[in-house]
Formats: sequence, C-alpha cells, structure tokens
Amino acid sequence: MHIQNLGRPLDNKLLAALPRHQFDLLSPNLTTVSLQQAEVLAEPGDEFDQVYFPQSGMLSLLAVLRDGKAIETATIGREGVVGAMAGLGLYKSLVRVVVQLPMTVSKIPASQFRKAAAQSDAVRNMCIQYNEVLLSQARITAACNALHAVEARFCRWLLQSADRAESDTVALTHEFLAEMLGVRRTSVTEVASKIQATGAISYTRGQITILDRSILENMSCECYQTLVDQSASLI
Repeated sequence: MHIQNLGRPLDNKLLAALPRHQFDLLSPNLTTVSLQQAEVLAEPGDEFDQVYFPQSGMLSLLAVLRDGKAIETATIGREGVVGAMAGLGLYKSLVRVVVQLPMTVSKIPASQFRKAAAQSDAVRNMCIQYNEVLLSQARITAACNALHAVEARFCRWLLQSADRAESDTVALTHEFLAEMLGVRRTSVTEVASKIQATGAISYTRGQITILDRSILENMSCECYQTLVDQSASLI
C-alpha cells in the first residue's frame, strides 16, 4: 500500500453525491492510497477498521468455503464503498475483500466514519443504501453462478470489469479469473479461446482486450444488464 500525496476523493461517486457540508464531515480524515492487484483488504471475521471509497479500479467480494475455495459474489468500483456498515456500529466482514484491478482509494478510519454517520442522515442513508446494492448483486451473482454456462458468466464478468476499469483492456491472470468464476484454470483457457475466436476479445497471457463489445454483450447472460439496471435504480 502506497500513500499518495494528492488524491481526488470526489472521483468516488458516493462521496461526490453527498451535499458539500456532509462531505466536509468526512474530508479531513480521508487519506488516498494506491492498492495493488491481488492485495487482500479483509478476510471473513476481520473487523473493518477502515472504510474504503474506490476512486478507480475494482474490488471483489468473495465467499470463502471451509475447504478454502472461494467465488466472487459482488464487485465494487468507484460507484461504491467497502465497509460502510461500520458507520452504523462495529462491523465484521463476512467475505474476503480482494483488489481485482490496481486501484486508488480514499480511506477513513471506521471510528471517524461512525462519528460522521452519527451527525449526518445523508452518510447513514448512504451506508444502508449501498448495502442494499451489494445484497442485490450477491443475489443475482449467486443465481448466475448456479444457472448459467461458464461462457456467458465469463462475458458478464468481463463486461463488469471493463466498466469498472473504464477501459477495454483488463490485466488479469488465469488463476485470478478461475477463482472469480469458481472454475478450473483449464476451463478459463478454453472459454477465453472460444470467445476470442468470435472476434469479441484478444487474449494474451495476463491481459484481455475487448475488440467488439456488442458481440460480448450478445454472448453474455441477462445478468450483466440486470446488474447495471439494478445498481442504477438503487444508487
């Protein structure tokens, strides 16, 4: 984790949406840091001592089973926040929080965030509202993982990642993709090759570039658009 000299907390959409006098309750205690891919911010059972507001990049929330296997249940970019429920009291993570794409975040000590939430209806409402967004994501993703083919899930997930990265090129390894999708590494290779053959993407080791988004959207399951629509309606 590297502390930056300058940051732009208002690049985070939730912070930018707060009335100025409400944002001013948070701003003196916000620090901007950069996070590297695969960095773990929390494990199940960890108490959130920091609240994170992404400015760029993406975080993944993963459900972890007793045998150590994990699968992604939600993603968070600059439209969201991690650990916000700490503003309503002491809060322990129920999931693993991992940096999926290199990113910059504004963070605030949970104790200071709770003080701001106690003084601000807008901050408290933000905590509750975004928790609903994550619950909605988790429900849709669980249904998607259970019912849809891995090819469609791969396309849905890649579209989500590109949206968060705000780029058609996403740096990802086979291992990371396999864990996010809950499949074997060999399955990722097969699926990526199949989708590349359609002309939708270019896939080299560690990097995927979207060449034709319309093809990718057609190959994706309905869950991508459902997630986009529900997030827009809830935020």
